[in-house]
Amino acid sequence: MDSTERLDGRALIYIAIALITWSSAYAAIAYALASFTPGEVALARLFIGSVCFVLLMWARGTPLPRRSDWPQLALLGVIGLTVYHLCLNYAETRIASGTAAILISLVPAATATLSAFWIGERIGARRVMGLGVALFGVVLVVLTSGKEVRFQPMAALVLVSVLASAIFFVGQKPLFVRNDMIGVTTFAFLAGTLGSLPFGLGLPHALVVAPWTHIAALVWLGIAPTFLGYLTWNAALRRASASQVSSFIYFSPPIAVLIGWVWLGEQPGWLTLVGGAITVGGVALANAKRRAPAPALPTETVTAKEC
Repeated sequence: MDSTERLDGRALIYIAIALITWSSAYAAIAYALASFTPGEVALARLFIGSVCFVLLMWARGTPLPRRSDWPQLALLGVIGLTVYHLCLNYAETRIASGTAAILISLVPAATATLSAFWIGERIGARRVMGLGVALFGVVLVVLTSGKEVRFQPMAALVLVSVLASAIFFVGQKPLFVRNDMIGVTTFAFLAGTLGSLPFGLGLPHALVVAPWTHIAALVWLGIAPTFLGYLTWNAALRRASASQVSSFIYFSPPIAVLIGWVWLGEQPGWLTLVGGAITVGGVALANAKRRAPAPALPTETVTAKEC
């Protein structure tokens, strides 16, 4: 990891904003799927997100990424946005919510592994142990929070989403060094939107007949979890290592439980709270700073006095 990278306060704020907005996406997707197909939902949210990024890029006068990076960015956009959102949307109509929550929690481990082999990030034993502890906490939260867990063949779609997300996170990382972060994200979103176009050709007709509440869910998906979520996530990814930032994805299920507790009055059981505490401890362990070695004392040269 570059010595200039650090998980500082600003990076943590960016991560918190991304996780809170992303945690709202699952309910909004389920709500929108009542009127739209999975492909239409993916196209709508990516299109709205792309428009927001283009406007931000224009307002800031941000340059496009280097032309030599366009092919890689286009591929990353299709894999990390088109494939990810299509697979996740289709999976949400076919598998239990608890199953999806557990499988999507494999993103941090996949990202850490890929970042070690692809861009040479150092993954120490402490981080591996922390990721394992956090994953155990997430599984405990899901299993004790009342969500249905059934492992079905269609769950493979979520595993594809996990791999696509890890590729997207890690693949962007080197591009931030030589390009503006907003330019990189905007180009990837434009590619992802074009990639999802064949799967959402019925969107104009669906918008005409859909109730305004379901259209509002699409707008929310495009602005909050998509534009704001990816903007803040990539801002954090630019400041810290991919494995560090992705470890915080483990907080998504506990955040969802907390939102249900505060907003809907769904009081979690004590085992769910224990699972949340284990998750927090695991993420803290994964991101704990190594203790710097004590500086060596200068060797004093003793000069004997002549008698």
